[in-house]
Amino acid sequence: MSFNVAIDGPAGAGKSSVAKAVAAEKGFIYVDTGAMYRAMALYFMRKGIDRADETAIRNACEDVEISITYENGMQQVLLNGENVSGLIRTEEVGNMASATSGYRSVREKLVELQQALARKADVVMDGRDIGSFVLPDADVKVYLTAGSRVRAMRRYKELTEKGVSCNLDEIEKDIIDRDYRDMNRENSPLVRAKDAVFMDSSDMTLKQVTDAIGALIEGKQRAQAGGAE
Repeated sequence: MSFNVAIDGPAGAGKSSVAKAVAAEKGFIYVDTGAMYRAMALYFMRKGIDRADETAIRNACEDVEISITYENGMQQVLLNGENVSGLIRTEEVGNMASATSGYRSVREKLVELQQALARKADVVMDGRDIGSFVLPDADVKVYLTAGSRVRAMRRYKELTEKGVSCNLDEIEKDIIDRDYRDMNRENSPLVRAKDAVFMDSSDMTLKQVTDAIGALIEGKQRAQAGGAE
């Protein structure tokens, strides 16, 4: 029986870094749902599809295949067989992903793949609605967040270290706007699952957050082992 961990929260909360660290520590598979949506967004952009054209997006979903593999311990995102791991982390792709991820056709295409993987393996999955929609029966659920300014600072630092010119205030505004879209979209909005543990990482290090979630996993595993005896 597989063991599933769901980590939800707004953009820039550190979900991906935490999920990767937890998966590595526990020997679980990290399923980067955000990367899958970004790959889909890249596909739409390459096709010249407008983010508001739901019909074109629905039709395009029929011809796209997205998968995640691991090579030498590194995640590789494949879009119709092409490795696009190095192309999906731009702000433009991120904004397109946020704008199109709420469409039912996009979500149904990817959720099916995510759920199938979770049934077969111990996974850590992060996103906006993993605990509430994708993996409602996850063994451990965490809602990870941080203040908008803190999240903007993290993104600003990440971009400037890569030599990208950016503006902190603009990044924060973009984060706030993205939060609003994610929380108010029609299909599977960002929401804290009722049984999710709330965790604010504003004043926590990556290790502190990872250790806290690791403790939750160990506690659940002990409880399950005790119940099976």
